[in-house]
Amino acid sequence: MKKVIHPVLKKLSSIFNENGKELYLVGGAVRDMLRGQKIHDFDLATNALPQEVTAIVRRAGGKVVPTGIKHGTVTAFYKDHTAEITTFRTESGYSDGRRPDQVIYASDIKEDLSRRDFTMNAIALRLPKGEPVDLFGGAKDIKAGIIRCVGNAAERFSEDGLRPLRAVRFAAQLGFKIEKGTLDAIPGALSVSANVSWERVRDEIDKILASPLPSRGFHLMEQTGLLSLFLEELSACKNIDQKGFHQFDVLEHSLYACDYSAAKGYCRQLRLAALFHDVGKPSVRQMDSSGVWTFYRHEEVSANMCEKILNRLRYPNAVIDSVCHLIREHMFQYTDNWSDSAVRRFIARVGEANLEDIYRLRRADVYGFAGKEPDPRSLEPLIDRVNKVMEQSRAFSIKNLAVSGTDLIAIGIQSGKNMGLILKDLLETVLDDPQQNTKERLLEIAKAMSNEITAQ
Repeated sequence: MKKVIHPVLKKLSSIFNENGKELYLVGGAVRDMLRGQKIHDFDLATNALPQEVTAIVRRAGGKVVPTGIKHGTVTAFYKDHTAEITTFRTESGYSDGRRPDQVIYASDIKEDLSRRDFTMNAIALRLPKGEPVDLFGGAKDIKAGIIRCVGNAAERFSEDGLRPLRAVRFAAQLGFKIEKGTLDAIPGALSVSANVSWERVRDEIDKILASPLPSRGFHLMEQTGLLSLFLEELSACKNIDQKGFHQFDVLEHSLYACDYSAAKGYCRQLRLAALFHDVGKPSVRQMDSSGVWTFYRHEEVSANMCEKILNRLRYPNAVIDSVCHLIREHMFQYTDNWSDSAVRRFIARVGEANLEDIYRLRRADVYGFAGKEPDPRSLEPLIDRVNKVMEQSRAFSIKNLAVSGTDLIAIGIQSGKNMGLILKDLLETVLDDPQQNTKERLLEIAKAMSNEITAQ
């Protein structure tokens, strides 16, 4: 295909050439360009040393930040664009299974490319014209949709334990197949992968979740042992059979639900919730007197386990809270017999802001029963009731009450545990009867509650 070189790269490379230095576009940018994708990140390689790169870019009117100077990398800001520029290098010694013990500047681009992970990432385009340097058949592998290590796969994985996880992530992200020798080398590198930081593991899992078909990555993780290494709780769901409408074991059901979330473009929290919503089932499974497996209260156990998993992966607290809340509430069973008060309590428990997400998680869950699109009408009765109730009242949390803690203090109720209990009871009162949500009435009730507590 025709390679269109960005004008900024042409200009920047001309400046390097004028200073007697080479400049190449490398890595994922080249891979994406050859796949016909628009490139957003400029990863560049040069025979100029970092201090020379800094001087060249600054003379051209740009700015430079030494973001990875230890490994020969600087970040250049030039004409409203950002580029990572790294000096040609080779690496040796990987005692921690992640980072090279020694970085040695190389004399040419060929040495630099030989240290890279996969053939599809080991192609360079010499700038400004874009002549390719492809020593390992990367372009051919890209065309065939194959992920293949540069050189010996076992050696590449022994150098960097993140590479096996990157391989399965790329398979999910790009829809590529992992070449057999590369795939077969992953189990032997698990001890090296175990040294990877949880933050880096999380980043790769996020990219798998963001892929068109997350199950592709998680299946490969399960096949190679990476799933039991990093997500042993999810791995334990394999071969846990279920009952009723379920056609798959808990692991397959969860992956189908996650795929549905991806297909619908749901956010990261929903994809995580779909992936882990049943992770507690293996630990609560029991067989009843009729020989049917039961999973009572699995949603509570799943939420608690998910919290530990996401903490281990160093997710932000806000993400953890959101995901675990959805998992904890995903087993609602609506019937037409629900009273308006029951509907209000459902809204209060789930939270107004989370209603659409809990509906989405339910649809993903149902899809996971048999891998079939759920009936779009199945949630309509509940949604209609919720909308009707919300038109009548908007008081579903303590902050929606007609009184505040300040109001309670004004009538002699001290802040603290008792005030918290009174506010919760006032909310229960309003959920039972929204007409009670007036300042005068709630202060009257609060005063009576306070007197009762004092008398005890």
